[in-house]
Amino acid sequence: MAKKTQIALVDDHVLLRNGLASIVKSFDGYAVLMEADNGKEFIEQLKTSPAPDIVLLDINMPEMNGIETAVWMKKNLPDTKILVLSVMDTDTVIISMLKHGARGYILKDSKPAVFKQALDNIRDSGFFMNELVSNKMLNYVTNDEDNATKTHLISQLTENEITFLQLSCTEMTYKEIAEKMKVSPRTIDGYRDHLLKKLNVQSRVGLVIFAIKYGLYKL
Repeated sequence: MAKKTQIALVDDHVLLRNGLASIVKSFDGYAVLMEADNGKEFIEQLKTSPAPDIVLLDINMPEMNGIETAVWMKKNLPDTKILVLSVMDTDTVIISMLKHGARGYILKDSKPAVFKQALDNIRDSGFFMNELVSNKMLNYVTNDEDNATKTHLISQLTENEITFLQLSCTEMTYKEIAEKMKVSPRTIDGYRDHLLKKLNVQSRVGLVIFAIKYGLYKL
């Protein structure tokens, strides 16, 4: 019999977590290895348990939240993949989780079929791409690009565009970026719209991942 993919659920909502555990157990090829209320409890359980293959990770949790847990996992469990399950769908949150190693991001109201597809894709190909995290965005992070392509893309950017990209990687709003760069909000909108077209991405998330991919912003 083939070895089952071991899943850990890290979420402080016990009823929801129990429901997710039941769903995971109903999927062929998957088993629930452990459950934890937060990142701290998850790490404590690892002292007496093998590492899971995939962690289903919430973001808002007490003591040690999802972002803090992802940071710890990136350093200490690099082979364990993260699938984020959250009610939050803002660019800032998605960007943060991608920067810290998440391999997929779905909302908690997703249908079981979507949940199963996410697990299968992460198990088989390493990533799950959906409307929140498009294939194109993840390619910026995961695929190697040759030096010629990198040089060509970077050479097309102006100094102000590079500064805008770097500031977009922070928590600053577009209005705050305009104040920082000492330009009008309309100018910032122009930078954004031009870069979305030039770099063939669709949102601030895509701009940020481009900046990370090509070394314009260091994690």
